Amino acid sequence: MTFRVAFAGFLHETNTFAPTRARLQDFIQGGGYMPMARGPEMIERAKGINLGIGGALDFGETQGWDMVPVLWAGAIPSAHVTRDAYESITDEIIAGIAAAGDLDGVFLDLHGAMVADHLDDGEGALLTRVRAAVGPDVRIAAALDLHGNITAEMVEAADVLVGFRTYPHVDMADTGTRAAEQLARLMQRGAPFAKAFRRLPFLVPIAWQSTRTDPARGIYDLVGSLESGAVSSTSFFFGFPAADFPGCGPTVICYGDTAAADAAADAIEQAVLAAEPAFAGRTFGPDEGVQEAMRIAQSATRPVVLADTQDNPGAGGDSNTTGMLRALVRNSARRAALGNMVDPTAAAAAHAAGAGAEIEIDLGGFSAVPGDTPYRARFVVESLSDGKLVASGPFYGGAPLDLGPSACLRIGDVRVVVTTHKAQMADQEMYRFVGIEPTEQAILVNKSSVHFRADFDPIAETILTCVAPGPMPVSPASLPFRNLEPGIRLEPLGRAFAPPDGSATPRDRHDHERATIHS
Repeated sequence: MTFRVAFAGFLHETNTFAPTRARLQDFIQGGGYMPMARGPEMIERAKGINLGIGGALDFGETQGWDMVPVLWAGAIPSAHVTRDAYESITDEIIAGIAAAGDLDGVFLDLHGAMVADHLDDGEGALLTRVRAAVGPDVRIAAALDLHGNITAEMVEAADVLVGFRTYPHVDMADTGTRAAEQLARLMQRGAPFAKAFRRLPFLVPIAWQSTRTDPARGIYDLVGSLESGAVSSTSFFFGFPAADFPGCGPTVICYGDTAAADAAADAIEQAVLAAEPAFAGRTFGPDEGVQEAMRIAQSATRPVVLADTQDNPGAGGDSNTTGMLRALVRNSARRAALGNMVDPTAAAAAHAAGAGAEIEIDLGGFSAVPGDTPYRARFVVESLSDGKLVASGPFYGGAPLDLGPSACLRIGDVRVVVTTHKAQMADQEMYRFVGIEPTEQAILVNKSSVHFRADFDPIAETILTCVAPGPMPVSPASLPFRNLEPGIRLEPLGRAFAPPDGSATPRDRHDHERATIHS
């Protein structure tokens, strides 16, 4: 039997405390994602790219599905998605699915932590609209980021939600394949799975969520091992902890036979609760981190990598804060490079002056981040670029990026990658495209939290996490929340959230949300 399946995608991770909103143009351009694509163009653009839609379309092709590609759009993390962008994209997806005629299934490539100006739960609203469009008997599967803030509305509207198992996310395409496999099982069986859903009682800082080390590595090993037999699908979502709404936080979702799915969800839940004290790590201030890097570099044979974690554009930063740059210059760091500084005005000034020129400019610092200001200095324009490159490392997975007019600016022996468009520094090619060879540097400062590790771990002497001013604090307990679920702990073993206006009484988070929906 040939199944007819519609495919669509709408990805955004929303930091509700970030300085800049996601507009429709940001989804059209794509940033670190591929640009917006419609119809057959989706299939061509997604081939060989590490995205959920790519893995799903490849699977559908191997199965001989009658595939109906509708629309795919993604924008780099930021503050809220504007109402216009959300409604325009959602309306087009719903219209395309409705126009597809009789369907057996719908595959959606989503993030799971989208907040719009007018909707706290962007994916829940989208999935509910898709369900209304196709009716109760068409199966709906979604591939999601492990930072998804999974809500009861999402669980209710979809037949299966499948999450990444790696951070850095090197398995995005693989997750799309796994979600499409689950969709195939659902269409073949003609009936839904039971759903076992658990909500955990504390937020986890993203800097300590890497699955390359424990405790996350052990948790995801367990998640994968439980997916067998009567348990069709298992996922643990760390959640994205900078989203100020009641659905923010870690969750577990398992599918299959009722008793088996329940048991699997309970096992994962208990493993996460037991690991709570281990979600911790050391951070360095800007000068402290640079000085430690310089000390290590004296005898190192590889670069010391500093993560400028609080200005991570993968978590809503604008990638333009100047704290780490100031520390490099102040401490006279040598053979040092920083990427990326997103500053269209500075990039334009460099292109106007030309390679080899000296320019005096204000660089970065224009997003009104407390404790950060533009850095005024004289720079040498070492090289220029149109910003087009292929990010060949394991995170971007061969994706073509367009960072717009870009330049390498030098001050002393510190080089800065300056771009026009925003994308997370998670690939060595994002240094090379302006003439910086990352393996030849003593110190690299990456505006990223964890994703860069996929491509930089192999070349790094060591990695230090630094905390210069930025919109994404290492600990979510530092954020001015107002709307979380009362009682959730704001960091591992931390204080419980209480609404600042005293409008709700925190409930005991040991009595956290547990639900099983029978098939």
